[in-house]
Amino acid sequence: MNLHYKEYGDVNAPLIVFIHGGGVSGWMWDKQVNYFSSYHCLVPDLPGHGKSGSGHLFAIGLSAEKIIELLEQKGKDKPIIAVGFSLGAQVLISILSKKPHLIDYAIINSALVRPISLSNMMIPLLSITYPLVKNKTFSKIQAKSMYVDESHFDTYYQESCLLNKESFMRIMAENMSFEIPNGFKQAGTKILVTVGEKEKSVMKKSLQDIVKSHSNGKGIIIPNIGHGVSMARPEYFNKLLETWLENGSLPDDVMEVSGE
Repeated sequence: MNLHYKEYGDVNAPLIVFIHGGGVSGWMWDKQVNYFSSYHCLVPDLPGHGKSGSGHLFAIGLSAEKIIELLEQKGKDKPIIAVGFSLGAQVLISILSKKPHLIDYAIINSALVRPISLSNMMIPLLSITYPLVKNKTFSKIQAKSMYVDESHFDTYYQESCLLNKESFMRIMAENMSFEIPNGFKQAGTKILVTVGEKEKSVMKKSLQDIVKSHSNGKGIIIPNIGHGVSMARPEYFNKLLETWLENGSLPDDVMEVSGE
């Protein structure tokens, strides 16, 4: 399959790839792309999502391989930065595990790495909720929980309506069963792991697991935010990313977390 992507900014500058979460597509990074216009930005749509959706089922491993191909093509002889959110953060962990020396800086946002217990039983039950995906009222509730603003809601809803049941089930299964691959600890990458203060405890425990698994990883909890800081507080997130890349500094209000 061909992975759909959009390309922005200065093709001679360091490259940033933005990897979106589940149930959305590359548009979730619009405010990051605008802010980082001096960089070379790539924004792919993952298999089963957006313009990579038609006829393709999602898999974390396949997504990682396709993005690796894209980065090897577009990122030759330049620093590569990768930013992943939620499902996209799981894909990013897979990329780091498969190609440990490809990416120089990685920002892993809200990655679940502790498989959900009884997920094999829960996935079939979730199939019952599938019709709600195409219900506009339900979509508005979901969009609000994900910090999707009004300007993007119609796109979000249209893409939700295009998501078939098989794809929905596959995305949920991949997300709920993901674990840190063995190769992750070999990544020669500077890693920042983030989670929102209002996220579920399993997400905070996942942050600890990721930091513990990599000697060059730093974990932070961002105050007063749930699942989706890049959309909820884009100016804050953009500045956090920028200053961390430039000099390794972080906002005063975050809480650093060790892997111990």
